Amino acid sequence: MKLESYWLIRPEFDIAPFAAELELCLAEALKTGVVPKLPVPTWAFLIWLNHSKQYLMHGTGDPSITMFEPRQSNDVGWFGSQKAVYAASDGIWAMFFAILNRPTVPMSISNSAVRLETIPEQDIYFFSVTDTAITQGAFHQGWVYILPQDGFEQEPSQVREGVKAQTHHWASLQAVKPLFRVAIEADDFPFLHQIRAHNDEILWQRVERNHDGFPWLED
Repeated sequence: MKLESYWLIRPEFDIAPFAAELELCLAEALKTGVVPKLPVPTWAFLIWLNHSKQYLMHGTGDPSITMFEPRQSNDVGWFGSQKAVYAASDGIWAMFFAILNRPTVPMSISNSAVRLETIPEQDIYFFSVTDTAITQGAFHQGWVYILPQDGFEQEPSQVREGVKAQTHHWASLQAVKPLFRVAIEADDFPFLHQIRAHNDEILWQRVERNHDGFPWLED
């Protein structure tokens, strides 16, 4: 499957040499709620938690959440329009939401994180925010909350060009208590300088014309 140029591919990182150290970091975080200094990039630690521990994640600028309550969402697709707690099985995607400076800076977003079941598998991303937000401080420090997978359901997979594509989008209709949180600086996000900018009016016009036309790129 040939990828369109707008897709970003997850960076490679060999986590195996750091596995023992990361187990110790995780044990301390679960015990104290504080993540010690990591021996790997933050995004690599989060992906390790996804893969090794099957944890889910929720990115936000709010540092004081003790319980996630279901909230009504407004998304183009049915899965993302439920009254639910939403989470990601991909730490990089969660980081994107963590660094968004909302509601201080008004913005809309267009984004996706998908695993292609090719050989080998590929995790790909798309990130875009309102063009005016970029110059107004769209990104800041945020938090990724680590959540247990129990009670969540994953958005059904789709087939694109004959390849199964599994989104990293999960939802729980019940309240969820986080296990701990990880501080995220904007510079921790590996695709910070590859986030696209879009015009809100043009984007929404294209969404209205074709809800399935993601990513609704401007000409």
